[in-house]
Amino acid sequence: MKQNDIALIIVIAFVSAVLSFIVSNKIFVTPANRQQMVEVVDKINTQFQLPSQKYFNSNSIDPTQNAQLGNSNNQNPFSGQ
Repeated sequence: MKQNDIALIIVIAFVSAVLSFIVSNKIFVTPANRQQMVEVVDKINTQFQLPSQKYFNSNSIDPTQNAQLGNSNNQNPFSGQ
């Protein structure tokens, strides 16, 4: 290679590096523009408010208990008998 070719390659590399730096600054978002405001979450504490007595009381239905409909004591209801 001639000395002229080497100089031309160096100039082209320098120009392309400067151009790519300028274009990348225009395309990609800067760190200042990446900032976003978010809600602040309240600190969790050990104090717990009791639920409403309207829904949670001793007379309310307990969904964990088995419910039996009718007088059938059939242990295998899907046998077809």
